[in-house]
Amino acid sequence: MITPGVHEVRIPAGQATIDGDLVVPRGARGLVLFAHGSGSSRKSPRNRYVADRLQRADLATLLMDLLTPSEERIDLVSGHLRFDIPFLARRLQAATAWVAKEKIIAGLPIGYFGASTGAAAALVAAAQPENQVRAIVSRGGRPDLASSALAAVDAATLLIVGGEDRQVLQLNRGAFEVLRCEKRLAVVPGASHLFEEPGALEEVARLAAEWFCGHLGSLEWAPSETELSASVRGE
Repeated sequence: MITPGVHEVRIPAGQATIDGDLVVPRGARGLVLFAHGSGSSRKSPRNRYVADRLQRADLATLLMDLLTPSEERIDLVSGHLRFDIPFLARRLQAATAWVAKEKIIAGLPIGYFGASTGAAAALVAAAQPENQVRAIVSRGGRPDLASSALAAVDAATLLIVGGEDRQVLQLNRGAFEVLRCEKRLAVVPGASHLFEEPGALEEVARLAAEWFCGHLGSLEWAPSETELSASVRGE
């Protein structure tokens, strides 16, 4: 049984089992599943930074590797699985089905946080008729890779892109036009693809926490003074 606290979990996904790190704050009001991008892992310091901010806003988080260790080794050579969006989306759906059966977290409203190709997987998973995800946040994502699934997404979707990540920004603008759900495109001025500039990742975390708190029923997000000083242009 899942209890409040920090857990290393193993999630059944068809014939495979994937590893995850689950953090459940006491009194959690929502759960955010993270789908990392190509070439990354659940240990990504950027995603863990965002996850920490969400936990402080009373949201449980699940960071997971959508590929097994053996698949990772194969992908290091071939590079094909990290761009197999339907495959990654099925893994994310399996994780979503797993959390729905676990006590304590079962019944919590669900959100997806996706980075790079993980954002496309999140959107494809959310577009499935049986999926009950309420909110999605994409960080430097490739929503264009979700293709025809975009128009079927019902979950409120926030696309966050760095202002200097010009090619990805253009792709996000195109995907934004196709989305038919509640949506927002937020451009972080001066930020590159990995949001490595001072204050950029903090702004991503603030925007994500605000979006998830607003759509998953968590406590109101209370930004720090540093976060209050950051600026963002929404489109």
